[in-house]
Amino acid sequence: MTSQPLLLLGAPGSPYTRKMLAALRYRRIPYRLLVGSHRTPTDLPKPIPQLLPTFYFTKADGSVEAVVDSTPLLRRFERDYPDRKLIPSDPAIAFLDYLLEDFADEWLTKAMFHYRWHFPQDADQAGEILPRWSVKPMTEAVLAPMKAFIKDRQISRLYVVGSNDITAPVIEASFRRYLGAMKRHLEYQPFLMGARPGTSDFAAYGQLTQLTRFDPTPTAITLAEAPRLFAWTEVLEDLSGVEPTESDWISRDNIPATLKDLFVEMGRVYVPVMLANAKAVMQGAKTVETEVDGLPWVQEPFPYQAKCIKWIGEEYARLDGDARQAVSSIIAGTGCERLLSPAA
Repeated sequence: MTSQPLLLLGAPGSPYTRKMLAALRYRRIPYRLLVGSHRTPTDLPKPIPQLLPTFYFTKADGSVEAVVDSTPLLRRFERDYPDRKLIPSDPAIAFLDYLLEDFADEWLTKAMFHYRWHFPQDADQAGEILPRWSVKPMTEAVLAPMKAFIKDRQISRLYVVGSNDITAPVIEASFRRYLGAMKRHLEYQPFLMGARPGTSDFAAYGQLTQLTRFDPTPTAITLAEAPRLFAWTEVLEDLSGVEPTESDWISRDNIPATLKDLFVEMGRVYVPVMLANAKAVMQGAKTVETEVDGLPWVQEPFPYQAKCIKWIGEEYARLDGDARQAVSSIIAGTGCERLLSPAA
């Protein structure tokens, strides 16, 4: 742990940047955010791949290391900073939190990317605003070609998350069900993990900053169907005043039915797509083809998400017998049990 503020590069339109900033604020970890500044140091190393947010850590030899990927970064901070932890102390609950974090990071992001770039109105707004999320002064003449460049590039990359005309009905129906499930849960619990937030809360928050508060189409859906999510996302931005206690975590013996509903949605859409993708990557296939909720799903393989399935298996393998039994009992019948034996 260092007394120096963490240094990171990010952007308001990046859900993972928003995820990490909100988590740092809740944990009261000081940071310095670089946002498209003309004063951003040019000697900072570039990560591979180049993703946002990028954190910069000074190593023992004085060199600077660029690190990306929000999930392992949150766990690094759990080790480095002792207070106001995000990972539940009960290993079984921690595993459930991990699953829901991955669900938001790897499935809800499909909705975020889809709504932003699949619909012309949303793509136009994003093209106008994204290049302006900077403290670097630019004339309208300079900005004009940037709008077209960003739109063309991002629309051409819809395939990465699996957004296309075939998968659109699956993504859009799932988003609406997710809103309903979250709305019902938040009627009884302030956070996914109980009376204090876990990593899954901030993962959901990151995607929802875009889906419920920026992109026009999903924001309108949210306001019509789940205004609570519109408000909750604003609240999650800064939880530095929340004073958590150990008893605030949900208990493995008292899992809310509303939380199980989220695992049902996860088992309905995320699980079949992630398992089919992992199989395609393993076999070197050029296309992922499966059925989700009775509808076809077709996309190009996504190697990173195949790793996510592997990591879930490794996390489950680390649990002791009692914790595994608790997890298996909680997610039984949701469809998520297939993650615990992917070959099934």
